[in-house]
Parts: sequence; C-alpha cells; structure tokens
Amino acid sequence: MSDSTIHVIDDDDAARDGLVFLLTTSNFVVQDYHSARAFLDVIHGAARGCVITDLSMPEMSGIDLLREIRALGFDWPVIVVTGQGDVTLAVEALRAGATEFIEKPYEADDLLNALTAAIKEPTGTIDAKRVRVGQLLALLSVEERRVFDGLTNGLSAASLAQDLRLSPRALEIHRANLMTKLQASSLSDLVRMAQLSVTQPPAED
Repeated sequence: MSDSTIHVIDDDDAARDGLVFLLTTSNFVVQDYHSARAFLDVIHGAARGCVITDLSMPEMSGIDLLREIRALGFDWPVIVVTGQGDVTLAVEALRAGATEFIEKPYEADDLLNALTAAIKEPTGTIDAKRVRVGQLLALLSVEERRVFDGLTNGLSAASLAQDLRLSPRALEIHRANLMTKLQASSLSDLVRMAQLSVTQPPAED
C-alpha cells in the first residue's frame, strides 16, 4: 500500500502485536518497538516513515516521545493512540506536532484511513497554509470564532458552553457551522488550523 515504513511503539505486547498484524495484513511495512527509548535508540538509522505511538507508556509518554522526535529534527507524521478520551490531551498532542489523535477502541478502517492520510498529506509551504487558514477563519462569525478558540484550547463542550453562556444545543450548532466553514472533519483539523492561524478578525454577525 505504501513505501513508507510504519514504526509502532507500545509497551503493551498484545496491543502492539494486534496493531502490527492489522498493518502487515494491509500491506504496510512495519517495525515495532516495546518502548519510546527503544525507538529513539535507532531512529537515526531507521527507514523514513510514519510513527504510531501509544500515549501512556512508562519512562516516556507518547507526547514526550513526539516532542523528542521533533527536537531531533524529524518531521515524520506521528499518530498518537490512547485509551484516555481527553480533549486536553488531544490538544496537547496535536500542538506538540501529532498528525492525528485516535482513541481506543478504534475501528480498523478509522486508523488505516488516518494513516493513509498522514502518509499522503501534501507538504506545501507553511506560508501558503497560513494564508489558506486565515481565509477560512475570516469566514467565522464572532461567536463561531469564540467556540473555535475554546475547542482548540482544550475546553470541554460543557465548560465552553458555560464560559460562553450558551445552551448545549446552541454550542453544537456553532460547532457544526464552523466545522463546515473551515472544511474540517475533526478536532485534529481545528488544532492544526489554530497552530497555523494568523491574526484574523472574525466576521461581524
């Protein structure tokens, strides 16, 4: 399916073996590691590819591993997988440079689709991406921009609704509208846009 090598890091042997089986039967080339340190020890000689790492591991977490990968100058896509469905953790991982944040249990197709998208993601220039994000953010109303800012700062729906004095239904409508305007399909998309965004005044209601 791809020439990229998929590097799987998870201290749970059963979970790691299951993921390796899924990927190899989907025609990916896979290398697996029992710890973040085991991967970092060989990263300079490893085949370029995509990293899939568990979040909660002893000694070094998936987010700390991600930061170390970036500090070493590697721009490989990194997918963080976790059993902890926490918005704050998702935002932290994405801001650290994760390509995607996936919660367990996940559907095989969801992970494979995220992996394929990560590998195929066009590079483009950062400036061009910032311009495009700025254009999209300019489409948001004042209230939609506030919802966007809250979501990308890790606030839960309940906290955000309380802060903005919105009903849960009104918040959901604003969220759905901003997702459509920004052509986004996930929180990951929104956080990446927030990282790239330039200062853009929201449109008046």
